[in-house]
Amino acid sequence: MKEFILGLLLYILPKRWISLLTGKLVHTELPKAINKKAKAWFVNRYKIDMSEAEFDLDHYPHIGAVFTRRLKEGLRPIKGLFVHPADARLTAIQDINSDTLIQAKGKNYQLSKFLNTQSWQEFEGGKSLTYYLCPTDYHRVHSPVTGEITSVHYIPGTLWPVNDWSVKSINNLFAVNERVVVWYKTPKGRVAVVLVGATNVGKMSLSFDKNIVTNQSFIKPKDQLKTYDSPISIKAGDELGVFHMGSTVICVYPKDFLPEITTPLGSATKVGVSV
Repeated sequence: MKEFILGLLLYILPKRWISLLTGKLVHTELPKAINKKAKAWFVNRYKIDMSEAEFDLDHYPHIGAVFTRRLKEGLRPIKGLFVHPADARLTAIQDINSDTLIQAKGKNYQLSKFLNTQSWQEFEGGKSLTYYLCPTDYHRVHSPVTGEITSVHYIPGTLWPVNDWSVKSINNLFAVNERVVVWYKTPKGRVAVVLVGATNVGKMSLSFDKNIVTNQSFIKPKDQLKTYDSPISIKAGDELGVFHMGSTVICVYPKDFLPEITTPLGSATKVGVSV
């Protein structure tokens, strides 16, 4: 009954508006005394390890800045050519053998719709890795590979949560939620790194292109495909983008791109550590 009520509320509530308002609230600088307590509550509530942060808690002007904090320089040394893009939980490792990816037991979604491309066959025989970030995690996303960014596709959509309940309950969750697809060119084929939005995670931004920021208005944005005439070089471990709350990253690799994956499914991952 509890899950039914939760699902009904999520269907009814204006998720984009709620996400936008939440974003504005957490990025509001409150009076000093209240702000200090609010930040301390947030850190304690989500057990955030501030010893890893670039600055002390007092440096950050609001909760939003704490959430999008950088790490201390050198804290995540790069350990491999193919690395995890986020501090997260590795929730899925899938072989790509058709246009269908498994979301959860009895729930699938189409790779072609997720990437919004008819060229999904180039990933046949490849791998898809899904990472879930919770509020405790560091929320900057890093490049999992070295290559050249050729284009970015901002695909507006709904903003369902991406927690366990939603993954098990919402049809085509990852293919209907808002997302930003970053396309790479590498010597071994194209790679797609996808930042997936969610409730209260409507705002996503890219570190290499300040003009692409999602969910900035109460009006649903337009589909935006941006191609770079001069591709942007990026190395494994370089900062790629920022979630302004927690969400999901899905990396899609072509056949024979990755070595054997040594990270067990369900493990906590760290930025820059080899897959």
